[in-house]
Amino acid sequence: MREPGKDFESLLSREAPPALERMGLTWLIAAAIATILLWQVPGGDYILYPFSILATWFHEMGHGLMALLLGGRFHQLQIFSNGSGVATYGISRSLWPIGPALVAAAGPMGPPLAGAALILASRSFTAASLSLKILGGFLLLSTLIWVRSWFGLVAIPLLGLIILGISLKAPRWMQGFAIQFLGVQACVSSYHQLNYLFSYNAGPLGISDTGQMQKYLLLPYWFWGGLMAIASLVILFQSLRIAYRSQ
Repeated sequence: MREPGKDFESLLSREAPPALERMGLTWLIAAAIATILLWQVPGGDYILYPFSILATWFHEMGHGLMALLLGGRFHQLQIFSNGSGVATYGISRSLWPIGPALVAAAGPMGPPLAGAALILASRSFTAASLSLKILGGFLLLSTLIWVRSWFGLVAIPLLGLIILGISLKAPRWMQGFAIQFLGVQACVSSYHQLNYLFSYNAGPLGISDTGQMQKYLLLPYWFWGGLMAIASLVILFQSLRIAYRSQ
């Protein structure tokens, strides 16, 4: 006699029927909306604490990896217990003004692109499981190479180990949902601090990412903030639409 859980897992290991797909899609969209809204209210960072830390990691890694892609250096990444973070990097002045603008944009926009890739990987169990392993492993690798704050040295590898554990121990349906959920979190990480996206200054840290884009690309910071906020949502919904499209 087969266990009910095995039947459910077997069902989800194949292409999900339309009703089940609609239910999963509804939950993911609801999770995205709830995450964005909670991040905008006092205490929201702490209600979604693990995902707030993950959003900061996505954002700061976007800056650092873009600097590397442009031939520069990614010196270190610091993540703090209040959910904030900072990436320290350097790029050649010969790339100005485009180089610094690309690095600034990669903080808000790199994660949605990575999130879309994670969501699309969910269509195949093999790809979903491999993507979980890559993400978990990269969290651990980033700790060894770049993370240099005490809080980050604890929180980031813990998140990596949890994701690796899901990829190794969780049933197929859970792995598929997990990679989609993490992809959604990456896509909406631009909204982690929406006021930051629409601010020129970043407090003691200096100029915000959109302020940097205004500095190097001339158009006002609120234009870049609005463009990236809209682009993040478009990337999210298009990747979900493709992932759940009937084949």
